[in-house]
Amino acid sequence: MRRCLAILPRVGVLAGALVGAVGLLAATAEAGGAVTGTVAFKGTPPPRQHVNFGGEKACALIHGDAPPEIETLIVNDNGTLRWTLVYLKDAAAGAYTPSSEPVVYSQKGCVFVPHVAAVMAGQPVEVCNDDALLHNVRAQSKQGQSFNLAQPVQGMKTRRVLSKPEIGIPLKCDVHFWMVAYLHVLPHPFFAVTAADGRFTLPDVPAGTYTLEAWHETLGVQIQPVTVTDGGTASVEFAFENP
Repeated sequence: MRRCLAILPRVGVLAGALVGAVGLLAATAEAGGAVTGTVAFKGTPPPRQHVNFGGEKACALIHGDAPPEIETLIVNDNGTLRWTLVYLKDAAAGAYTPSSEPVVYSQKGCVFVPHVAAVMAGQPVEVCNDDALLHNVRAQSKQGQSFNLAQPVQGMKTRRVLSKPEIGIPLKCDVHFWMVAYLHVLPHPFFAVTAADGRFTLPDVPAGTYTLEAWHETLGVQIQPVTVTDGGTASVEFAFENP
């Protein structure tokens, strides 16, 4: 059975730090600080729901009695939000070299893994089919970067490189309507996607004052100013509530 090689994207503190470090190898800035914090959810978390596979028995059989959760709004056990992009909205672009390592989306068990990922403009994005089923991946870009990939064979991999910054590109499978993920393309390496702890860390940010944005597919956008000093750590807390 052929499997896709999973290269984890920037999710959570550790992954964000590792990929950020790769992206910053060619940075011109020699000093900087860090931006860290959490993205919280205010109020009572909505009940978690699970995917209804309907008549797609082949997908249902993969999971047995434990269908996957719908990931459009996941509140972690500690009251934080998963799958939130946090990035510097106004950081200088053009001085950083994107990683040559792809961020990988696997279609596994008839869901996208991960649900949200982010890359630098020019960094490869790889989509692979981990199922013995037909999948079709359609990226809906507003910047002319759309693509539509049929992957009928298990183990198929297709790469694309998106060169224009763009936030919130939906990835959908036309065969399985519930399969939706999001891709963010940034002009710099100062970004992270929150995971199961709701935290984010942006390392090696050049000293200065910026606008920090948190983007969530369901709850919208929040911004806060942040000032970074050489050798310092700036802490920022976001809190979303369900409208």
